[in-house]
Amino acid sequence: MSFKPGPDLLAGPFARTSLGPKTSAVELELKLPSPKPPGGLRVEDRIGVQAPAEVIWEIVHDLSAWAEWNPTYTAAAGEIRIGEILVLTLALPGQPAQEIRPRVLEWVPNEQLHWQLSLMGGLIRTMRYIEIEPVGPANCVVDNGELFGGLMGPSLGRRMGRTVRRGFQAMNEALKARAEAVWAQRQA
Repeated sequence: MSFKPGPDLLAGPFARTSLGPKTSAVELELKLPSPKPPGGLRVEDRIGVQAPAEVIWEIVHDLSAWAEWNPTYTAAAGEIRIGEILVLTLALPGQPAQEIRPRVLEWVPNEQLHWQLSLMGGLIRTMRYIEIEPVGPANCVVDNGELFGGLMGPSLGRRMGRTVRRGFQAMNEALKARAEAVWAQRQA
């Protein structure tokens, strides 16, 4: 007794592909679309730093010392652990300082710190990131930015974008100066 083949499924775990029966899993994986990045408006600043990722991470990870060098977050408390709430004082150029309480989304030593903040009952959601990308044994690029999402987030991002970017630039310049000074001291 023979069975008729069923209809071609286009989605789900039993989907058939037009790649044919001899397609390997590796070939199939290469044909899948890349994941969609988070939606919203992105504001960021990147800077080159002449110090290894480990030195930059030490400075970023030490929240209790942010007040010593960071002009954008003039006070910081908490522990960098997934799900933990940080208490930060945000001081953007030309704006009054305000306390924010974001939740740590993820962190990877020497690579990244991501946190999220929800305001106005979720109408504004932001995802803040500091990412360290090594380009050599003793130099990196630091990407400092924020994604503005939610119903009103992109509007806030467009309105405050220049001010936020100036804050990220100031933070990046201060982080660069501190990391390069620490690295030079360790080399001496």
